[in-house]
Amino acid sequence: MKISDQDFQMLLHSRHYSPHSVLGMHPLEDGSLVVRAFVNNAMTCEVVDVENKPEKRYAMEKIADEGLFECVIKDRKEVFKYRLRIEQYNGEIRQFYDPYRFLPSVDETGLYYFNEGSDRRPYQKLGAHVKEMEGVTGVSFAVWAPNAQRVSVVGDFNSWDGRFHPMRSLGSSGVWEVFVPGLGDHHYYKYEIIGKDGQLLLKSDPFATYFESPPHNSSIVYTNEGYEWGDEAWIEKRSTKNYREEPVSIYEVHLGSWRRIPEDANRSLTYREMAHELASYVKENGFTHVEFMPLAEHPFAGSWGYQVTGFFAPTNRFGTPKDFMYLVDVLHQNDIGVIIDWVPGHFPKDSFALAEFDGTHLYEHSDPRLGQHMDWGTLIFNFGRNEVKSFLIGSAIAWIDQFHIDGLRVDAVASMLYLDYSRKDGEWIPNEYGGRENIAAIQFMRQVNDAVHEEYPGVITIAEESTAFGGVSHPTKNGGLGFDFKWNMGWMHDTLQYFQNDPVYRKWAHDDLTFGMIYQYSEHFVKVYSHDEVVHGKGSLMDKMAAPTITEKSKNLRALYTFMWAWPGKKTLFMGCEFGQMSEWHYDQSLDWHLLQYKDHEGVTRLVGDLNRWYCKYPELAKRDHDPSGFSWINSNDGDNSVISFLRNGSTASETFAVVMNATPVGRSHYRMGLPFDGTWVEHINTDAIVYGGMGEGNMGQIKAEPIPYDNMEYSASIYLPPLTSLVFKFEPDKEADSDASDALFV
Repeated sequence: MKISDQDFQMLLHSRHYSPHSVLGMHPLEDGSLVVRAFVNNAMTCEVVDVENKPEKRYAMEKIADEGLFECVIKDRKEVFKYRLRIEQYNGEIRQFYDPYRFLPSVDETGLYYFNEGSDRRPYQKLGAHVKEMEGVTGVSFAVWAPNAQRVSVVGDFNSWDGRFHPMRSLGSSGVWEVFVPGLGDHHYYKYEIIGKDGQLLLKSDPFATYFESPPHNSSIVYTNEGYEWGDEAWIEKRSTKNYREEPVSIYEVHLGSWRRIPEDANRSLTYREMAHELASYVKENGFTHVEFMPLAEHPFAGSWGYQVTGFFAPTNRFGTPKDFMYLVDVLHQNDIGVIIDWVPGHFPKDSFALAEFDGTHLYEHSDPRLGQHMDWGTLIFNFGRNEVKSFLIGSAIAWIDQFHIDGLRVDAVASMLYLDYSRKDGEWIPNEYGGRENIAAIQFMRQVNDAVHEEYPGVITIAEESTAFGGVSHPTKNGGLGFDFKWNMGWMHDTLQYFQNDPVYRKWAHDDLTFGMIYQYSEHFVKVYSHDEVVHGKGSLMDKMAAPTITEKSKNLRALYTFMWAWPGKKTLFMGCEFGQMSEWHYDQSLDWHLLQYKDHEGVTRLVGDLNRWYCKYPELAKRDHDPSGFSWINSNDGDNSVISFLRNGSTASETFAVVMNATPVGRSHYRMGLPFDGTWVEHINTDAIVYGGMGEGNMGQIKAEPIPYDNMEYSASIYLPPLTSLVFKFEPDKEADSDASDALFV
């Protein structure tokens, strides 16, 4: 029996949505079997019965020059296991299992939750997976493309020709599947799709875990399993942590520009090269976590990783996925947590990736008023589509599950929350209630936060969110979005604005330092000076400091950092800021590490390390980061002197710190500051200490409170405030004042 003309034409023109119904082995009504195969570069083809010993062969008739073969087997009644044996035109003989003799490698019923929008691990079904089927090893390919007319997997194993491995449609799930025996890791592939409109598309795999470099951007078959982790102790400890009450001090890193190798074409460090260098540096400087700017695969380095095309894949720029695992593993073994920036809000328009994936607006909204991001020229995910939610939730879980990530800093949350974000009137569509909130995106964020926290206790989520939207870091059960923390963008803006004022004018900007306390406890905040503050003409943090010399800029920056670390909330600092980088950050240049030879820069680094160690040494500081009782003003109103002072209150008097900052270049003698307890207050931090590059001025290491009421407190002390300096004192009830005490350093 010959193939029907319709099936014949559909196969030849790569239009068949159910190739397994035609290709492979099938019983006929007369009890015989028919076998059809479409193979590349085959002069002859035979069916090899592997169940017979010795093997029996059946010659196939070539019914199309393109490589379509057919034969009828009359001496066998039951479908049996077989291989195809071909002779190529160059005389080479090949024997392999036929992809079309296998049942589906993806269970259609197992896709129910993916279609429902609640599948937390769709990456275990979709994508490319090396597996064994009926005792045969190969690769299972599966992709969601519900509106496609035909989908084929093409790659280096079939000359990138879509005729030879067409996939079968798994019905209403919208998923297409094929198992290709004999393949393994490191094969390059893409999906060739005939879209709904008939156009031929060539797409990378949305679920791929490894990619080829641009411009080809092929997906690469890669098995993430098999890496031998050594971080069991860290993972176990993490699961017991409540990080809202733990010290969290984050070092934000762009891996490609942290440190480069000038003698090797100025290349970036690899994941493995970075691992030990970064772990040592972060540990030396006392940070508790590293936060990587997006490491998911992206085609354009100038996007810094924020325009993602591979939501399940660490970028190949620095090595393989297992190399990235090594980096995370080494950091964990050094008690350093790993956070990554995760970008679920939008994706680029690159034709090889998600945009109009099956010829329709599959992942994005079709209406540009909903689906186009005006600022970045990107596309916005359709958060109301179930499969898109499964895709994004799966991405979040995969980074934690497969790469042991400890936290997700979710980028551009504000753009997801509001339908009118960065849009003029008439450029957006109100929600069903007439409002501007993106209800589908809000529901998605709650869903992904719940999934992360239920699956992985101790893993944190952080929102980069710049508006006054309420409840960002409140539990979903209470109507919040469910994030653990929110970046405090307002505090960052106000404090930097204050220090950009010439000290002469700071007295009129004093509320920039105090305003943040009005909303301090409305959310669980992370204080942050991020990469966004040191690019696009904004200048570096050091350069922002209003001062005529590098030395005075350094004094300003040291005073500001101490104010930041003493202020309630977790901390984030962008790389280079810890040593006072002078130039703006650039993504394809190394940090200016040579500056560490100068005391004005080396001193900043010493201070940041001491601030981190101070913050981590005293648990009450972190425990009360989000507790209003952990903070009280000493004097918030001394704008005329540009002096501000406050208490970080502990559970007991001996856990209490007094913080005071003088933001002018004028030293202030006999400055009286109110204190809550009588006795000795030891100077723990003095940013004018010689070891930080200062002049060594201070209070001989301590001050003595007297029973003189001041600042609405029972006691006070007369102190010296060095110019442009922050001081931190700890109450020591059992310590006698010592007039010969040394100048203050971190204790």
